[in-house]
Amino acid sequence: MPATISWPFTVPGGTDRFMSTLNGIPIWQVDAFADRPFSGNPAAICLLDAPGETQWMQDVAAELNLSETAFVLPAGRPNEFHLRWFTPAVEVDLCGHATLGAAHTLIEQKRVDPSRPIRFQTRSGCLSCQCEGPSITMDFPATPPSNAVDPATIDDLQVALGVAVNHAAKSNEDVFAVVDSEQTLRTVCPDFGRLAKIETRGVIITAASSAVGVDFVSRFFAPRCGINEDPVTGSAHCCLAPCWSQRLGRSSLTGYQASPRGGVVQTEVVGDRVQLSGQAVTVMEARFLIDAMPTKS
Repeated sequence: MPATISWPFTVPGGTDRFMSTLNGIPIWQVDAFADRPFSGNPAAICLLDAPGETQWMQDVAAELNLSETAFVLPAGRPNEFHLRWFTPAVEVDLCGHATLGAAHTLIEQKRVDPSRPIRFQTRSGCLSCQCEGPSITMDFPATPPSNAVDPATIDDLQVALGVAVNHAAKSNEDVFAVVDSEQTLRTVCPDFGRLAKIETRGVIITAASSAVGVDFVSRFFAPRCGINEDPVTGSAHCCLAPCWSQRLGRSSLTGYQASPRGGVVQTEVVGDRVQLSGQAVTVMEARFLIDAMPTKS
């Protein structure tokens, strides 16, 4: 990767400048999986013009204190970028809502051709996003809950959640638990201290939906990653969609994450991939007023 990649933009008077060197480092706050402000899942999107040090990016994510901060860097080809995601506590391998937010920001800021796929090089491989009217569709790897959970972990999970679990399994990163109803799911008030002792990135709980037009509901808890409850979790739907597709016998499903903010995720299972679709809304634009960003040597 080159040590420096220029990302020019036009200022009044027609002079091309570099965002990070003369005007601070730009950042946008985007509500993802939302069609109106103050709903869905907020993500910070930071557009870089040079690779940043990992600790600096982690410090920025901790400072912003959102569930995810995404760092976007041009990869040297049109519509292609490097993308990394950080919670306030750790870097993660996959994040849906911050990817949606990144694609939305690049389109809104006219950094890409919206008629062509946007490709992100990530720790989970190449992820593509396509603008489709008001929505953006993301192509992600499916992570079905195919691994067994030992009885002791199930007991710990039930104590931490305070409800009975009808079925439990594990995906690559998360524990997946089915409860008896949407009503039960909505009333769960976890003991996050106990939940954090379970060795997993996060805990997905899910149930069949009682609402017309919605197939399943879910919630996502990740206290080990510094997020007690995530508002809307795209990566969790890479696990949820294959499970509910098999249960309901359909590949196209609508999920609703029943957090206090809430959000709708449209899903389509295509072989070993899951397509996740949703809208996003920009709610804030800012710049870091710092002299320089530490860069990789």
